[in-house]
Amino acid sequence: MILVDTALKRREEEGRPVRVAMVGAGFMAKGVANQIVNATPGMRLVGIANRTPKHAEDAYEYAGVTDRVNASTAAEVARALESGKPVVTDDPLLLARADGVDVVLEATGAVEYGARAVVEAIDSGKHVVLLNAELDGTVGPILKVMADEAGVVYSVSDGDQPGVQANLIRFVKGIGLEPLVAGNVKGLHDPYRNPTTQKAFAERWGQRPSMVTSFADGTKISFEQANVANAFGFTIERRGMMGREHREHVDTAVRYYDVDKLRELGGVVDYLVGALPSPGVFVFATHDDPKQRHYLSLYKLGEGPLYSFYTPYHLCHFEVPNSLARAVLFGDAALAPSGPMRVEVVTTAKRDLQAGEVLDGLGEYMTYGQCETAAETERLNLLPIGLAEGCRLKRAVAKDQVITYDDVELPQGRLIDELRARQARHFGQAGGSAPGQARGAAPAEVRA
Repeated sequence: MILVDTALKRREEEGRPVRVAMVGAGFMAKGVANQIVNATPGMRLVGIANRTPKHAEDAYEYAGVTDRVNASTAAEVARALESGKPVVTDDPLLLARADGVDVVLEATGAVEYGARAVVEAIDSGKHVVLLNAELDGTVGPILKVMADEAGVVYSVSDGDQPGVQANLIRFVKGIGLEPLVAGNVKGLHDPYRNPTTQKAFAERWGQRPSMVTSFADGTKISFEQANVANAFGFTIERRGMMGREHREHVDTAVRYYDVDKLRELGGVVDYLVGALPSPGVFVFATHDDPKQRHYLSLYKLGEGPLYSFYTPYHLCHFEVPNSLARAVLFGDAALAPSGPMRVEVVTTAKRDLQAGEVLDGLGEYMTYGQCETAAETERLNLLPIGLAEGCRLKRAVAKDQVITYDDVELPQGRLIDELRARQARHFGQAGGSAPGQARGAAPAEVRA
């Protein structure tokens, strides 16, 4: 949005910068810190919360900020913000509640931890922007409802693939075409990768092996495409998406799709492996007006019926400040769910699993995620992978088999399970259920 730079410049001139608190201090968060501090006039990174405060300090150091305050109480946070000094804390709830914060950026990729920070921010009247596709792909619809009720913006960030696809879809719709495929380009897809196989790559780029694994095993792209589907009402053609290998330019992939089928489905999300330009995103769209099709042909977009639009890059942390500014200054979400879940990300066994094992986290050794329709997820009582960590298996599950709620015992006392139940109740869906809990019923502490 070109308007953002002008609006931020005005806020800088007026001495009223957009005040950002960030939760998380990992690889991507450090890039965001540097971008806000050194390249975004009209915006201030007023605080960073991280379970290990040293990592938050390192993020500020990375951005060249040496004068900061470590705080462990609300009073200490308030005094630091009033004095204009950046805050480091191990408690994200302190920043979420603080008066001197306009928007909270959740950048951990953790579902339960991220949910607690986001709910507190919404309850405290703060706008929320996510660099956490996993959280949005698990409870995004109910978080959007809660944000709407609180009068604040809930948004997934631009820069990462879902936000870039959203911008492209909005552009395509804005010039009068009907988007029917929203896609992502991957260089590699191997569901059996794990932190051991990805260790060297992770070390080269300074990333966590589990995060890199979630890219390679398909979990991350499943969440990203579910985010897009749930924002625009799209679906998938089959479990896991089509995911074709396509070692050509993305434009030529229009041949895989039938316009009538796509319209019948209401549009789909998908991905290609090996397509060019990479990494990038694409939208295939159609137009019914023969006059406009004549112009599209003139402009070298081909003869249709599907026309290819693409963005040949995603710049991740570079574009995050735009999303923060859009939320605070324009009340605009880069990407947010538009209703109930259309596409879920379900838990699939990465190897043969035994009864009694406790499932590990995203991008680890035991599971990978696949897109599935919300209807089929509900029908089969499948376990969303955003809920899988910490679940104990009640029975053996074979490699590549999807895991159901009936296969596991859920950990007790998790906010994420409460939000799932509230989400199911709000949208009239059955949802999954913990043992002894009626499907779709919310635990007592979150019942309206």
